[in-house]
Amino acid sequence: MKWNLTTLYPTLNDWEKDYKKLEEMIDSLSVFEGKLSDYDEFIKYYKIQKELAVLILKVYQYAALTSDLDRKNTENSARVQKVAFLMSKLAQVTAFDSPELLSIGKETIDSFIAKNDMLKEFRFTLHKLFRNQEHILDSKSESLLANFSQLTDQGSEVYAALSIADKVDKDVTLEDGSTITVTSGNYRSLLADSDSANDRKIIFEAVFSQYKDHKNAYSQIYNTILQRDISIMKSRKYTSSLESYLFTDNIPLDVYQNLVDVARSNTEPIKRYYKIRKDYLGLDKHRTYDRFMNLESGKTKFTFEQGKEMFYKSIEKFSKQFQDKAHSALEDGFVDVYEQDGKQTGAYSWGALDEHPFILLNFDDTLNSVFTLAHEAGHSMHSLFSMEAQPVATQNYTIFVAEIASTFNEHNLLDYIIENSDATREDKIQLLQQSIDDIMGTFYRQTLFATYELKAHELAEQGVPITHESLSQIMIDLYKEFYDIDITEENGKEYVWAYIPHLFYTPFYVYQYSTSFAASLKLYEMVKEDPKNIEKHISLLKSGGDDYPVQQVKKAGIDLTTKEPFLAVVNRLNSLLDELEVALKE
Repeated sequence: MKWNLTTLYPTLNDWEKDYKKLEEMIDSLSVFEGKLSDYDEFIKYYKIQKELAVLILKVYQYAALTSDLDRKNTENSARVQKVAFLMSKLAQVTAFDSPELLSIGKETIDSFIAKNDMLKEFRFTLHKLFRNQEHILDSKSESLLANFSQLTDQGSEVYAALSIADKVDKDVTLEDGSTITVTSGNYRSLLADSDSANDRKIIFEAVFSQYKDHKNAYSQIYNTILQRDISIMKSRKYTSSLESYLFTDNIPLDVYQNLVDVARSNTEPIKRYYKIRKDYLGLDKHRTYDRFMNLESGKTKFTFEQGKEMFYKSIEKFSKQFQDKAHSALEDGFVDVYEQDGKQTGAYSWGALDEHPFILLNFDDTLNSVFTLAHEAGHSMHSLFSMEAQPVATQNYTIFVAEIASTFNEHNLLDYIIENSDATREDKIQLLQQSIDDIMGTFYRQTLFATYELKAHELAEQGVPITHESLSQIMIDLYKEFYDIDITEENGKEYVWAYIPHLFYTPFYVYQYSTSFAASLKLYEMVKEDPKNIEKHISLLKSGGDDYPVQQVKKAGIDLTTKEPFLAVVNRLNSLLDELEVALKE
């Protein structure tokens, strides 16, 4: 139940050898400046680029994975910094290529591609370059921006240092006199299992005090992120930070706006659900941290092996190739299962080019952890399908389509559990809650955060001072709008913006959870109606990054430029709430 990173590098010495090789390859690229118009030199350059792309991601992956196992180990984090330095150097050394390729012209580049099979895999990447032409600067300007590339990532690094490496878990004393240690990994299950409102408050505050106590530091770190995005926006002549993140992948602004509009104009189901919970649980007020409480007392625990077997059984109705990829995704040595001191919180799947992906979990034996297992397996399956079907240049898929693979597995697992369990009243209520909470967490909550970061960026673009007060006020207003909850009544909750790592690591990421959730729900319904449609899903996973993501999804039968997929999620939630109300009265 641990990673076997020797599949990447048998020893640290082997990693050091590849690191040295990487340095030499990067240094070799500078000689191509001014020569790319020559066909032979062009081919040499892209052969090196292809080898380098595989190597640099492998070297970085090993360094980052070892660091994530123990964020408190400074030697591990130093290796990540070393690779980050090389990646910055690569950006500097190759700063000439985009302006030079644009000056050569699309017609000439296409003629090169037509004459060489190896170059054909770069066709889409190069065509994207010409589409981005208006936002690419001259070689001197690109080189200047590249010189600052490592510095622009420092906000994320400082956030990780403060939130993980320097974080000290708190011991708290509960009403019964027992003392427990509250961590980022266990606090949700502690809240779910607690029948005491006061204990839930204590547990919640043990986590969020970190963000309240360091609110000024977090606000300045986030301002660093915002100002970086604005600098890039202005330098590359985008009209907004949002456009700068959406343009490269050709994602229409309408997709983002439709999502936000649908969620904000359909908050009644959220308030309806919270009222159902408040009344049924007998709460004076439904606090945000009460969302982890089960409506029924089913506290069944699942070992990792049990959760894995449940997931495997849920996909037995699908094709053999789908099942084979699932088993491969969760193969021993590629999943690090349980929480440990210093380990990166949360969960992810990470696949480099031509390498089997690795999954990080913080499995806590809850049903939610089983769904997380299925979710991350979906990402790894996506990587394996793409690696099998795509060349190096188009193996990497966008975040936009990534969450379709993961949430598809969750939809399917939920239906499997409902249909194949001896569903008592309590079981049915628990599973309905799981399904509703998925929509609440993946669609509405992530859209709230998407709305938040859009507002924060807009304030910064307008020159409004960024302070913990201004950042918290956005969140206070949104929680009132979405949930009709005053989070100022919860000590520390107004700093939830500092708790969300994606805002610091990958701006304008979280909206893609919501869009992908809508797309995967639609795709899953298509598969339920006709099991043969699983091939559409597999084709999407195999497509890797061979097209713009909205087009990839459209080929699978879903148009995210309309509001229809998002409204379908709202309708699904209302239908589940109807079922829940009936079940609660039984």
